[in-house]
Amino acid sequence: MSRYDLVIRGARIVRPGAARPEPGDIGIENGRFVEVGGRIVPGTARVIDADGLLAFPGVVDSHQHWGIYNPLEEDTHSESRASAQGGVTTGITYIRTGQYYLNRGGSYLDFMPQVLSRAEGRSYIDYGFHLAPMQNSHIGELEALVDTFGVASFKIFMFYGGHGLHGKSDDQSAFLMTPPGERYDLAHFEFIMRGLADLANRRPDLADTLSLSLHCETAEIMRAYTERVEQDPSARGLAAYSASRPPHSEGLAVTTAAYLGYITGFPNLNLLHLSSARAMEAAEMASVTYPELNTRREVTVGHLLTDIDRAHGIGGKVNPPIRARSDVEALWNAVHRGAVDWVVSDHACCRAEAKFGDPPSDVFAAKAGFGGTEYLLPGLVSEAQSRGLPLGRVAELTSRNSAQRFGLSTKGDIAPGLDADVALVDPDADWVVRAEDSESTQEYTPFEGFRMTCAVTHTILSGRIILDDGTLSDEPHGRYLRRS
Repeated sequence: MSRYDLVIRGARIVRPGAARPEPGDIGIENGRFVEVGGRIVPGTARVIDADGLLAFPGVVDSHQHWGIYNPLEEDTHSESRASAQGGVTTGITYIRTGQYYLNRGGSYLDFMPQVLSRAEGRSYIDYGFHLAPMQNSHIGELEALVDTFGVASFKIFMFYGGHGLHGKSDDQSAFLMTPPGERYDLAHFEFIMRGLADLANRRPDLADTLSLSLHCETAEIMRAYTERVEQDPSARGLAAYSASRPPHSEGLAVTTAAYLGYITGFPNLNLLHLSSARAMEAAEMASVTYPELNTRREVTVGHLLTDIDRAHGIGGKVNPPIRARSDVEALWNAVHRGAVDWVVSDHACCRAEAKFGDPPSDVFAAKAGFGGTEYLLPGLVSEAQSRGLPLGRVAELTSRNSAQRFGLSTKGDIAPGLDADVALVDPDADWVVRAEDSESTQEYTPFEGFRMTCAVTHTILSGRIILDDGTLSDEPHGRYLRRS
């Protein structure tokens, strides 16, 4: 008789970095993988007959934004369901003080208990948080955030000091809710890095776990170009928004971030959602110029799947912008040559009534950000199959690399002893993206009408089936993950 709680029979198992999927069974007990490969006699265990489906490690979507436009407790519920639809079993959300999210400033030691309370018991997937030190006092709280709340990854929004979330802004202190007299600028970014370097030096146990993510765009460049674009009557839609935040704005910010990491001695930098050839070029040059740095390069599924001409309407407004097709192909070239470390969704559910301004066709009146975690794995596998990208590389990009970087030691692979997180994928499915089919509360998607050539059929979280042949479970069982 089998000693397992769940057996997946007849799968093609996709291991990170493997040349090809390997046929075999998967035995799961007490929420962990016990046996991987070969033939398992199931006995009384529950059995999923995979019948040749691809078994990917559960996706670690390490860039989401629950609670940015909707109450955190609502997003935790609905957007985690959308995550599970796409084979995501772990989501890490960027969150900060200031406007949006909880709409409050002050200490993170007061802020985080509220965050955890609002999310508790509502998520269908395992989840964690990244935090952004927005004011000087937050730098002094870094060690407590690691030890008390298990938050070991932090973020800088490099353009916030001189540009708003959605466009031009003349009152950043009100937007950021920072104390009087403080500035969110390059000096603040430097002091964050010095604070992290000091913590890593005092606490060698944290040196490999601490990391700093950076949204790399340059406010001064964007402000000047936005004024030019807005004066051009022919500029409209996503092309106009891309022109208002040009690719060299990203490249300049990447270069600045790398130099600050070099001079402060904090090496673990994550360069987020690189959207253009210029940004990727700067990121690769930084690694050569500063070999002391331990940088990682992130790309989103949105920037890989669509462009300014193909995206479905200005619902595709996001920071940094969706780009031209030439930038999309440059990103795919970077994926193929190993220059991209992980692919994420940057999921930020923004309902239509909040997304679109007056008039609805004005891209500069719209808010930035959209959802898409449910299309992360299907979209990447669909493109991989047409572009000849090995599926083992997809498993690295969607699961293992993020898990390793962000201290999720029990995630990221299908191997004995790890959390039994699995996404089963039908590689021969053929379907069309419709926003109405998503569990997200967002009523539109820039991927509307896109054809996918594979589909997630089952999502398994710690041995528990949370998506069963396309149907979600009734109860949320996701856990908060402490990463310290």
